Amino acid sequence: MISIITPVYNGDRFIESCIKHVIEQHCSDVEHIIVDGGSKDQTVEIIKQYAEQCSHIRWISEKDRGQSDAMNKGIAMAKGEILAILNVDDYYEPGVLNRILELFSELPEPTLLVGNCNIWGDVDKLLYVNKPERLSLLRLLLGPEVTPFPENPSAYFYHKSLHQKIGSYSVDENYALDLDFLLRAVQVAHVKYIDETWGNFRRFEGTKTFSIMQSKTHGSINQRVIEKFYKQLPLHQKVFMMAAYTFYKPLDPKFRYILDDPKNIFEIIGNKLSRLYARS
Repeated sequence: MISIITPVYNGDRFIESCIKHVIEQHCSDVEHIIVDGGSKDQTVEIIKQYAEQCSHIRWISEKDRGQSDAMNKGIAMAKGEILAILNVDDYYEPGVLNRILELFSELPEPTLLVGNCNIWGDVDKLLYVNKPERLSLLRLLLGPEVTPFPENPSAYFYHKSLHQKIGSYSVDENYALDLDFLLRAVQVAHVKYIDETWGNFRRFEGTKTFSIMQSKTHGSINQRVIEKFYKQLPLHQKVFMMAAYTFYKPLDPKFRYILDDPKNIFEIIGNKLSRLYARS
């Protein structure tokens, strides 16, 4: 079963659309857990209306400590072995949930399964497609200008058991909570990327993300999290990171191969020496 968790607070502008998009997936093995933070608008009334009609919807409404806390509450409620976070203003491509169930049937536990995500601007304008093809701790720590990281959880899914290894979402991290989760997850999970578009991320006025990105602190929030994980690296990896960031060549496949695993450099050196020996 897939447990989809939607944290929401005063989200009556989007909550009905979010609920309908999950219904329209026509997935029989799904539950939609909606965690409301005590909304003052019509959010709860809308949730109640659909929960009375749809048995796959479970929900609570109570004060929380922010988005991370709400997500952790949803995870605690989840009955499925596969988790997904669907923010109230985001949605899936058609047929994604049944596709995810198919893929997870053959994946080891715990797996972090990542696809592509459409990034939308105002007036349904597609800005670009986020394709986080190569995910490892070292690559992610180079920053998004070098290695695209998954920009929205609508395009990734993972085993619930992953939280047994890395802990819950940080309640002290309500802005870069996704990046903090990913940097912990890639260190212990089997990471699988599929070149398919699964998620849709709305980035326009009125959304939480838009407000954060318009603020002057957006870049510093992610950088703070990256620096926190960088400081935890052993010295040799810190040196490697410094060299990689300085001399990174996006179009050099050999360098990308090394970044995936620094030990690969010995394979490249060995091949080079073999060719030199063959010529002598």
